[in-house]
Amino acid sequence: MLITRRSFLKYCAAASAALGLNPTDLWAVEQATGRPEAPSVLWLQGSGCSGCSISFLNYISPSDPKDAADVLIRSVSLAYHPTLSAGAGQTVVDEVKRADNFILLVEGGVPTAFGGHACVPWSDGGKEITFEQAVRDLAGRAKQVVCIGTCASYGGVNAIGGNPAGVKTVREVTGGSTLHVPGCPPHPNWIVSTLVSVLQGKNIPVDDRGRPTSIYGRRIHDECPFEDRGKARSFGINGKCMEDLGCQGPATGAPCAQMKWNNGVNWCVQAGSPCLGCTEPTFPNPAQRRRGRGQGRGPRN
Repeated sequence: MLITRRSFLKYCAAASAALGLNPTDLWAVEQATGRPEAPSVLWLQGSGCSGCSISFLNYISPSDPKDAADVLIRSVSLAYHPTLSAGAGQTVVDEVKRADNFILLVEGGVPTAFGGHACVPWSDGGKEITFEQAVRDLAGRAKQVVCIGTCASYGGVNAIGGNPAGVKTVREVTGGSTLHVPGCPPHPNWIVSTLVSVLQGKNIPVDDRGRPTSIYGRRIHDECPFEDRGKARSFGINGKCMEDLGCQGPATGAPCAQMKWNNGVNWCVQAGSPCLGCTEPTFPNPAQRRRGRGQGRGPRN
């Protein structure tokens, strides 16, 4: 589609402090998105709740662009998104098949049981194409594969228990390198900052879970304002550390305490909930999921 870059660059400038971008970075984004050979974006949704897309679209700003939909639809070359794309049917399928210079964003786990037919994103010439098929094909042709959310990165909610749909991670299915932006859901700025870095062609340092260290390199517990205010012994007590009540902050990498959610209004622990560790491979139930299952190692660029 024919799009402009103005809103996207305004968004990067407005969010530069939160994303850790300096003027040189912003100039590089402008150069990267301005090149005729700049890649487009394909966003697939598999086994999940669409919460990652919803989180991204919940970005609201008092200045232009007003929201993330404005950023994604008008400012980035979005070739396909099952919810946001204006087109539908065989026309869109043909465009996806012709794509040859794109970044693949995958949201949701990949069902493999029932011949993969637990999730069918589209039909091609009357034949159902499973999500597993689509991910395998597009990942093999993509410049970079980015897993958005914990389900795509590590299996998440969809892979626990009996897992009757045989949900696997993107990396388990493709066997290739994947960059992980986990969270249930991830903060919209985590998605945008990673996409910006990929568009710039940057080498992105990652940890042993395939996550950008610039985002996930700090433990929630280390930045929690309640860490040194004594231990809470029961729920409903504000302003105290909830480690003894099952808070996963000491083992969870994410900048939630510093960045907060809903445009800096609040975050889980400040709202009275223990951290659930949603950015980790063991989420949502460490007792039921083998530690590290499907996490893989992202590209150490």
